[in-house]
Amino acid sequence: MRRSKELAKRDLRRLKRKRRIRGRISGTAEMPRVTIYKSNRYLIVQAIDDTKGHTLVYLNTGHIEDKIPSNIEGAKKAGVMFAEKLKAANIEKIAFDRNGYKYHGVVKAFADTLRENGIKL
Repeated sequence: MRRSKELAKRDLRRLKRKRRIRGRISGTAEMPRVTIYKSNRYLIVQAIDDTKGHTLVYLNTGHIEDKIPSNIEGAKKAGVMFAEKLKAANIEKIAFDRNGYKYHGVVKAFADTLRENGIKL
């Protein structure tokens, strides 16, 4: 019982951070908001135009053939793939929404890989 209460508190803190961040960040067609969701198995990343409410570019590491795991090495591979998709859609500049997650580990590795591949955050 105690463990589930700790998890619930952690989730509530993340959602509170998410709402605070989301209040400041908005995406457009020229500079979409890139949001990341990490589960224990996969990463889901999407570039969103908030003015129209459309997803411009999407990547789910569980839907590709090699099924990239949700760790730092997997985040780097996903970052390279997502940067290629962004460039194919003529998107060079993004607003990064870390979705309430702390900026370290997987989230930091993904963002750094995007920067290394020519996407401006």
